[in-house]
Amino acid sequence: MSGFEYSPLDAVHRGLDAKMVPFGGWEMPLSYPSGTIDEHLACRNDAVVFDVSHLGTVRVEGADAAERLQLAFTNDLHKITPGRAQYTHLLDEVDASVLDDIIVWWVDDEVFDVMPNASNTDRVRSAIGGNETTHDRAVLAVQGPRAKERLATVFPDAAAVGRFKVSRLTWEGIDCVVAGTGYTGEPGVEIAVPNAAAPDLWTAVTGAGVTPAGLGARDTLRLEAGLPLHGHELGAGITPLQAGLGWVVAWSKDVFRGRSPLAAERAAGVSRLLMGIVTDGRRPPRADCAVLIDDHPVGMVTSGNFSPTLGQGIALAFMPPDTEVGTAIVVDVRGTALAGRIAPTPFIPKH
Repeated sequence: MSGFEYSPLDAVHRGLDAKMVPFGGWEMPLSYPSGTIDEHLACRNDAVVFDVSHLGTVRVEGADAAERLQLAFTNDLHKITPGRAQYTHLLDEVDASVLDDIIVWWVDDEVFDVMPNASNTDRVRSAIGGNETTHDRAVLAVQGPRAKERLATVFPDAAAVGRFKVSRLTWEGIDCVVAGTGYTGEPGVEIAVPNAAAPDLWTAVTGAGVTPAGLGARDTLRLEAGLPLHGHELGAGITPLQAGLGWVVAWSKDVFRGRSPLAAERAAGVSRLLMGIVTDGRRPPRADCAVLIDDHPVGMVTSGNFSPTLGQGIALAFMPPDTEVGTAIVVDVRGTALAGRIAPTPFIPKH
C-alpha cells in the first residue's frame, strides 16, 4: 500500500499521461505532457481545469453552525449572507500563527462547507466539529478569462455563478455545489461534484476546449497573483498581520481563537512583513534563500519561481516592515547572487 489518498479522477489523469506526485498526503497531477508553462499560459490566456479534490471539505450544519465558525475563525460571517463565500483564518490560541487558511462556502441558511488545505482538515474539524465530506466528492476548478464562456456550453448554470457566490445546482441530474472561487487570479468557478459523476463532468469540460492543468501551474499562477500557500507564507510562527492579510481579521468580533496574541502583535507592530521580489533574468529565487540589502541578510524567501507571464524570477519574502517598494536586493541562491528589487504584489493584476 502506498499510503496516499487518490482523487476520484486518478484514472483520468493517468490516462492523460499526467506526472503524478505526492501532495498533502494525496497523489495528484503535477503536470500533463504539455508541461507546466503551457498550462500556466493557457490559464492566463484561455481556460484550464484543475483537479483540486485533495482540498478538504467539512460540512457544518445546524442552528449553531454560524456561531461555531464565528468563534473559531478570524473573519466575520456577518459580512456575507447565504449563497456567498468568504476567505478566513484559523489561528493558534497561543501565538496567533495561522493554523490554516480556509474558504467557507455558505451553502444554505444553516449549511456551510468549510474548505481547509489538504493536510489540515483534521485540525480544522477539531476546532469546528462537523462532518468531513472530502471523500464523497471531487472538486474541479475551471479557471481563466474564457473559463465561463467555455463552461457555459456544458454547464451554463455553473458558468453563471458570480465571484465569491455559492449555488446548489444540478448537472445531468447530479447535485453539485458551485462557488465562484479559485487560486489563480483569473475568473472561474470551483465545482464540487459527487465522485461517480466526476469523470463525466471532467470529460465534458475538457471537451469544451478547457485545458487540463496540474498543481505545478496552479502554484506558479497563485504566486504571480501574490496569493499565500500554507506552509510557506502562512503556518507555524506566521500571523495574518505578518503575511499582510490583516483584512481577514474582523476586530469588531470580541471573541475568536487567537485574538489576544494577535491584538498584542497589532499593538506592538510586526517585526517582519511579506513582500514581493522580482529578479533580473530567468533564474528564480527559491524558498528559504536569504535576501540581502547592502550585503546584509535581512529577509527570507518563502516561495519563488519563474514567472511564465513576466519571463523573469519572482518571489514572496519576509522582509523588515519598513522596506520600500523599489529597494534593490540580492537573493542568495546556493551561493549565486540574484539581483532584484522589492515589487508590489500581485505581480500581475488579479481579476
